Amino acid sequence: MTIERIVLAVAGAFILISLALSQLLSPYWLWFTAFVGANLLQSAFTGFCPLAVILKRLGKKPGPAF
Repeated sequence: MTIERIVLAVAGAFILISLALSQLLSPYWLWFTAFVGANLLQSAFTGFCPLAVILKRLGKKPGPAF
């Protein structure tokens, strides 16, 4: 699995988990959803993704985007 696929899978999982937590526990979990979305948006424009940097240091194979 390449870095890009891992980043997308983690972001999608975080969004779904935080949406579930907002329904089960507190609507404040939607702030985490907004944070993940904002991070995805800024990485689309800047090319910088903190998770991609961590995965690259751990030796994961990069794909074409990161």
